[in-house]
Amino acid sequence: MRLTNKVALITGASLGQGRAACRLFAREGARIVGLDVNEEAGREMAAMIADAGGEMAFFRCDVSQEAEVKRAVQAGAAAFGQLDILYNNAGVLWPDRDGPFAEMDEATWDRVQAINLKGTLWVCKYGLPELIKAGGGSIINVSSTAAYRYDTSHFVAAYASSKAGVISLTKALAVAHARDGIRANVILPGPVDTTLTGPLTDEYRTTVGPLIPLGRIAQPEEIAKVALFLASDEASYVTGIELPVDGGILAHLGW
Repeated sequence: MRLTNKVALITGASLGQGRAACRLFAREGARIVGLDVNEEAGREMAAMIADAGGEMAFFRCDVSQEAEVKRAVQAGAAAFGQLDILYNNAGVLWPDRDGPFAEMDEATWDRVQAINLKGTLWVCKYGLPELIKAGGGSIINVSSTAAYRYDTSHFVAAYASSKAGVISLTKALAVAHARDGIRANVILPGPVDTTLTGPLTDEYRTTVGPLIPLGRIAQPEEIAKVALFLASDEASYVTGIELPVDGGILAHLGW
């Protein structure tokens, strides 16, 4: 198992990509610290991990709130005695409110930035001392292909800007903490079959899927497997990279 004796903190742990990562990381030997605002789904996730023979400590946490993040990260580290992996997966995308530009309101802009970008910062701020204490570790942040290119039917400016910020933040972390034995990398998913924007319709799948070079939308487990590689010692010399997991979107001019 690739994560034996490791403790992984995963945000947005209750559903979608976060849930897939919790299950995969636990199967690979990690003990999980799960953070999410959805407490009911988070407790259910922890029970599923326990039923499968793993360990997960869940903490309700709004990652946009620094004080909540501080409490949750420190409680997670105390629960298992260490932290080795930070997986910043929590995020929001509200295409019905995020644009057009002339209709953008301050509350929407600020809330998207607070969760997607500032939330990543707060988890790193309070998680880094624990990784340093453990002798090093891995930070995996989640950006999006929208940081570079996105479906022109939705000009999601707040989301795209926040995810571009996650890329820059990750590279800064990688350089600043390389000598602490900490690697920081960022994943750029394309469309993934989750409830990030609400339940995906068959119409969305049949419309968007063919636009992707591989011809389909990703499954959450496909993103989690890439995160697993970056979390593991197999990626011991990988830091500061942007890794698209997008079915070829960023390589394709037609998107």
